[in-house]
Amino acid sequence: METFFYSHPSDGNFVATGATVGPWDPKLQHGGPLAALHGTRIERVAKPGMRLAHFAMEFLAPVAVGPLDVATAALRPGKKIELWSATSASIRATAWLLRVGVDRAESVGQSERVPPMPDVAASTYFKTVPRFGYGDALEWRFAEGGFESLGPAAVWSKLRVAIVEGEDVTPLARVLAMIDSANGISAELDVAKYLFVPVNLTVSLARYPEGDWVGMRAETSVARDGIGTTRARIFDAGGTIGRALQTLYVDRR
Repeated sequence: METFFYSHPSDGNFVATGATVGPWDPKLQHGGPLAALHGTRIERVAKPGMRLAHFAMEFLAPVAVGPLDVATAALRPGKKIELWSATSASIRATAWLLRVGVDRAESVGQSERVPPMPDVAASTYFKTVPRFGYGDALEWRFAEGGFESLGPAAVWSKLRVAIVEGEDVTPLARVLAMIDSANGISAELDVAKYLFVPVNLTVSLARYPEGDWVGMRAETSVARDGIGTTRARIFDAGGTIGRALQTLYVDRR
């Protein structure tokens, strides 16, 4: 198994490995590695004392497994609040960086109960889909639902690979690598009969997760005209850390 999502050759930017492959096409990347790559590029340029609090990513086109150039830019510089972008050929991401302060506010709404972590990890994915690189790049432990079950699901995950070769995995990367799979684990329609394509991803984080494990509880709703949404609560062992939202294009295969 690959040990990282992207290599970083000296004569280029990034090259996707087989660990980025999604479930529907062996030539295309899953959104999770892409979110983690673009989000951590912004994280790496953040000023000391500032933290990413909001991340938004638009999928402009499917992204092939191969070379990928990512450029970052400050859209709204500031001492306390900044807006940055990270863009590549088919991905446009933005993130708000906010300055943090010790005991600047009281902790509120952080202790919501989380589901217990099962002892056994998922060993299979969707019934009609062969194993794929991204699925194997994380360990999945379902507290509710599962890949083969329709409806809301709650899952704990742990990254088995690095985002970029030679870089440490950050707490932010653990969230972004997982969260784009929210619509997959909470599918309400048979994936063999329907496709559901996320066109964007929005994540707001009150804090970063602590430890290697991060979880989410996701639920999806779909209208009869083929537009859907997926909402997810993100948590670690200490409670809720944030929320995520996806917009879906849904159609029959």
